[in-house]
Amino acid sequence: MSKDTKFDMDVDDIAWCPGCGNFALHRILKSALDELELNPREVVLVSGIGQAAKLPQYTKGNMFNGLHGRALPVAMAIKATNPNLKVIVDSGDGCTYGEGGNHFTAQILRNSDITVIAHNNMIYGLTKGQASPTSLKGFKTPVQVNGVDNEPFNPLSAAISQNISFASRIFVGDFEKSKDIIKQAIKNKGFSLVDAFCPCVTFNKFNTYKWYKENTYYLEAEYTPNNREQAFERAIESEKYPLGIFYINNERPAFWETTAAYKESKDPLFKRDLDLMRLKKLIESKRI
Repeated sequence: MSKDTKFDMDVDDIAWCPGCGNFALHRILKSALDELELNPREVVLVSGIGQAAKLPQYTKGNMFNGLHGRALPVAMAIKATNPNLKVIVDSGDGCTYGEGGNHFTAQILRNSDITVIAHNNMIYGLTKGQASPTSLKGFKTPVQVNGVDNEPFNPLSAAISQNISFASRIFVGDFEKSKDIIKQAIKNKGFSLVDAFCPCVTFNKFNTYKWYKENTYYLEAEYTPNNREQAFERAIESEKYPLGIFYINNERPAFWETTAAYKESKDPLFKRDLDLMRLKKLIESKRI
């Protein structure tokens, strides 16, 4: 159980079912932010649409709740505008890997300096239980009555194949280890992914807390997350799913470090004086 943190806030109505994995992940994230000694003013939580995407609304700090699947470009823009902020995207597997799949790939390639926590419950919870991109093959839902035909999307192998800066997976049933991994993801410079196994107790009666405990294990203590080929091999394991930090690559510069706006000055954009005449000349030059 998480201690009280400075990221707690009084909320009268939380739109999650009793027992939902989102409660556990919410406690883990607040505790991680608190132990990192971050101030709520320094943190921006960005989300799209869905049950998981409601988490920023229940957390003290800055937040932006946007369109379905469109949290990542917003988060990138926030970080590029003010690199001093800790920008965290918190949304579901459908929002992140389905509707937002193109942005997911784009931000890995750009190496946006943000942390993405994807609540992976292998189902769409807000829209009442149809299959998500990560639903297992054969899984039956009220929509996929004969079972899912598609191979499940593997976010870790996809991310590692694109040379992501930080790739990890957690199970929200393990508070301490999950908290430690999230802390490392937030401290990492570059695009950090935390794929979070997070049970939906109402619409997914197969991938339960018990199922996740029985079908996951932690990467060995001697495992080192700097070998990309090894990380990919571990990421595609599916007989049992590994948990932990799969891959870290800190050799690539973060997106905001390569933009022209920060080559001459490291001051956040909002602190700079706006030269209206220079802007006018730039606009006029584009009209010729």
